[in-house]
Amino acid sequence: MIRLQPCGPVVDQRAAARAHDALGGIAGEAWPALEPVFGASPYLAGLAMRRPAQFERILADDPEVRLAAILAETRAAPTDDLDAVKRRLRELKAELHLLTALSDLGGAWSLDQVTGALTAFADASLQIALAAAAHEAVERGRMTAAGDDGPVPGFFALALGKHGAGELNYSSDIDISIFYDPDRLPVAEGVEPQALALRLTQTLAAVMQERTGDGYVFRVDLRLRPDPSSTPAALPVEAALDYYETHGQNWERAAMIKARPAAGDLTAGVAFVQALQPFIWRRNLDYAAIADIQSIKQQIHVARDLDEARDGGLKAAGANLKLGAGGIREIEFYAQTQQLIMGGRDPRLRAPRTVDALAALAEAGQITPAAAADLTDAYAELRALEHRVQMIGDEQTHVLPTAAGERKRVAALAGFGDLRRFDAHVTAVLRRVNRRYGELFAEAEPLSSRYGSLVFTGVEDDPETLDTLARMGFSAPAQVSATIRAWHHGRIAATRTERGRELFTRLAPRLLEAARATGAPDAAFNRFAAFFAALSSGVQIQSLFLAEPKLFDLLVEVMAFAPRLAVTLARQPAALDALLDSDFFDPLQVDDLALLERGVAEAPGFEAAMDVARRAHHERAFRVGVQVMAGTIDAGAAGRAHTALADACIRALAAVSLAEAERLGGVFPGAVAVVALGKAGSREMTARSDLDLMTLYCADTADAASADKGWTAETFYARFTQRLTTALSAPTGEGELYPVDLQLRPSGSAGPVAVSLLAFERYYAREAETWEFLALTRGRVVWASTPEFAMAATTAIEAALRRPRDRENLAADVRDMRALMAQERPPSGFWDLKLTEGGQVDIEFAAQAVEVAHAAAGGPLRANTGEALAALEAAGLIDPRAAEALADAWLLQQDLSQVMKVALADDADPSEEPRRFQAILARAGGARGFGALERTLAERRAAAHAAFLAVLEDLARAGTSAGLR
Repeated sequence: MIRLQPCGPVVDQRAAARAHDALGGIAGEAWPALEPVFGASPYLAGLAMRRPAQFERILADDPEVRLAAILAETRAAPTDDLDAVKRRLRELKAELHLLTALSDLGGAWSLDQVTGALTAFADASLQIALAAAAHEAVERGRMTAAGDDGPVPGFFALALGKHGAGELNYSSDIDISIFYDPDRLPVAEGVEPQALALRLTQTLAAVMQERTGDGYVFRVDLRLRPDPSSTPAALPVEAALDYYETHGQNWERAAMIKARPAAGDLTAGVAFVQALQPFIWRRNLDYAAIADIQSIKQQIHVARDLDEARDGGLKAAGANLKLGAGGIREIEFYAQTQQLIMGGRDPRLRAPRTVDALAALAEAGQITPAAAADLTDAYAELRALEHRVQMIGDEQTHVLPTAAGERKRVAALAGFGDLRRFDAHVTAVLRRVNRRYGELFAEAEPLSSRYGSLVFTGVEDDPETLDTLARMGFSAPAQVSATIRAWHHGRIAATRTERGRELFTRLAPRLLEAARATGAPDAAFNRFAAFFAALSSGVQIQSLFLAEPKLFDLLVEVMAFAPRLAVTLARQPAALDALLDSDFFDPLQVDDLALLERGVAEAPGFEAAMDVARRAHHERAFRVGVQVMAGTIDAGAAGRAHTALADACIRALAAVSLAEAERLGGVFPGAVAVVALGKAGSREMTARSDLDLMTLYCADTADAASADKGWTAETFYARFTQRLTTALSAPTGEGELYPVDLQLRPSGSAGPVAVSLLAFERYYAREAETWEFLALTRGRVVWASTPEFAMAATTAIEAALRRPRDRENLAADVRDMRALMAQERPPSGFWDLKLTEGGQVDIEFAAQAVEVAHAAAGGPLRANTGEALAALEAAGLIDPRAAEALADAWLLQQDLSQVMKVALADDADPSEEPRRFQAILARAGGARGFGALERTLAERRAAAHAAFLAVLEDLARAGTSAGLR
């Protein structure tokens, strides 16, 4: 007869009374011990009332005798009828649940007896479920009759986790992995071994976990098998062993400490576990491997003081007794991490049960007896509490209720009548565990966050980690967690090697923190993910990131705010190789650009040259873009760097395009030059500038023709221009280079794409309008087929600009041009740096107008706006105050434009961007903060617009005075 003691007070007298009335006189003398149980647990009261015969047997027998009977009946359950075996196993599970709960709560059994009974029943029911699945397979002709080695020779289930260690909790699922030997499966003719193994696994799982009117036996979790998201539910033995040898992670080694054969061909299972021993227990571990094992522990956030413990969740209400701070997982990790490090050399430390492992570690001198005692006592208390939480409603939960009324039920089952005393006791246990946990590897690198734990081991999302990611600002924590766990599984090249995974374990929290710090964590992480997945290997680059944390933070910031650079990295991870160079933040060198030109020239064909140019360009543009984002170069240097890169591409591809035109039509006796205009001409290019180009040519004779096809000069150089435009702008497999605009040539889109030098001279002498002269001030020969023609083109451009101009008409034209532009292309908003009053157009028009007005008299001609303003002021051709106002506004907007063109779309509003980006922009503009930057920008633009108007007024007055004289 079972002897029970009351577990605590009765929290619900009415519920207890209802159970007493329903059970009649069955409870008998045991009622004082049963009353607090049925008053607190609707589930247990319901079991007793629905199954009075089972309840009566439990009270009448010694619990060990009753357990033996239940196990015997389980092993004798029918296997020739799936419905019958499902029903019988569920009936027996209900009886076992009631027996273990009453024996636990009534003090008849210890924790080990409770968990041992649950584990024994899980093994027995699993074996019967497999036998039933095998019988069905034989009946359906999938399998021949089973042999002597379990229900299915060569097919076995490994129990893992608490099931494997004999420590199942009250409402636990069972973690099993199914393996089979294809050569030993008794498959019927025409049946594939894998198909049979999967069918057996599916049937077994259905027998165990399918919910019927009688409930379920155990929920089955198959996800601890190798790489569960990409492998079938049952794996061949050799494939599994190969996975563990090549891709197995340290958390999987920790999981395998508890592995044991539980059902099926137990002999094959024992052999499999034996084959895994070298994977689990390594005799020789280098520093990196030890650090990676320590990371299993380091990923969990440890409260550093009592205030943080109080505020950070170390309290009873809502505490996750399994996964939370101070919970069961911390005790398990405390033992397992040290087992993995030292168990390879000391077999005494290989105990699968947590309490036994703690004792072994203490006996071996690896932990103090006090630590072992603290954690052993806490483990027993937390497991007992976990059971009581689950006994309330048979739910797979590990969380103490936040509602006081519900928590009182747990407290009563735990022997506490005072909820405050219960809460204080639980809190003390959690803090004691968390403190001991914090002592382990205390000097190791922390891998959690100040926002909480960052645990990516295992095959499912860690709830606290999801909460941490949400607090860090990620909008889809589960997606981030799944991505990182996939990387830990080696599903990308960067983490395919053991060393790559070890490095990534350390890099992951830094990545998440760096993404959080940008203020745009989703964009930063997603773009980093695209880049990381494209790497062909990961050891060198991850080592660089870990060794240079500031550089890594900058790269993640670039990912967040510079999508074009992020795309470059995703498509061409080799662009990041430049980060390994000590001169990465130095300006682009002539030798480096010459290397680009040489690579294009050596390419085997026109299309190949286009691809070479794009690869080389993207790598160098990435470098300049990072320098801009890092603030290591100012706008002037950035503009020169972008332009120098464009010049190199134009030079290289112009030569290739000329060769291509000659290949198609034959050599032509003449010369050609490529003229850059716009920002390319003034060396003010940004990351998104297009190329305003013009091609000028000259034939050796009036009747010259190409050698092969007899093309005229106009046709030949038109073909050259078309080839060059294609080379510079057409997308290829390597991406794009630049949009090309040819509309600044004489007659614009109405004229020929290539212009003879004579036609150019005539056009600017007779037809060109004021805006065309202003645009020509930026004209600069970038490439020519001969040095002589380069000089001729340069001379023609300067000659066109130095023709006399009526200053009054010039000023009126510029004023009309600006008014028309304001009407037809109004600014998009405050941050339209180009079209807003006082923006770049105002400043450029002012400088260009003064240049054109005074060019005939020998005034300075400078393509760059800033240089032009300085030269005009030095020559006394512009009011110094106007020049200063224009230059200040120009420089500020150039600085901002360089950053914005790297980071933002044209219609983006920086005031709506994350604060971190606003800080970057403020730094670029030399302001203390974003608000100060907005005020400074407004003030300088107002001054620049006033200066623009004043300059035009001065030109008009000068023109009138000249006319009067």
